[in-house]
Amino acid sequence: MNEAKLQRINELARKSKTKGLTEAEREEQALLRKEYIEAIRRNLRGQLDRIDVINPDGTIENLGEKYEKRGH
Repeated sequence: MNEAKLQRINELARKSKTKGLTEAEREEQALLRKEYIEAIRRNLRGQLDRIDVINPDGTIENLGEKYEKRGH
């Protein structure tokens, strides 16, 4: 998500607290929030996919590979 969209999310949040939003602005805010949450989830999934766990038997297991097989 780019900086302009983040600024717009913050701008709409501030306006909603002071003046209120029009219907079009509420729809825009909902779409931007949804896009923001999706970006956060992609980022988190990318981080988790790069984590390796050392099992008690000494083997190394990549969490991304482990959970990709499950469809999570």
